[in-house]
Amino acid sequence: MDTDLDSMSRDQLVAEVKKLRQGIREHRDSTGHDLCWHHPALWALLPERSDPAPVVPDWPQFMQGCVRYRESLDAQLPKAPRTKETYRG
Repeated sequence: MDTDLDSMSRDQLVAEVKKLRQGIREHRDSTGHDLCWHHPALWALLPERSDPAPVVPDWPQFMQGCVRYRESLDAQLPKAPRTKETYRG
């Protein structure tokens, strides 16, 4: 894995780092309802092609995970701005 990096020129490596950084920034800067979404674009930055089908929890277990994630945001980011914006998918 990652042996493709061994044959890249400096310019190719710099381009790869920039592409990866942009993908990380897009994921990092997700906010609001975008925090809840599946992010396969991030995985697409890897050279190996894979489209794993996620194992999806049943609704009660899924909602428990969503609530726990939201609680973790309260604990880790207690002063983050809040919104009452409704999801408009």
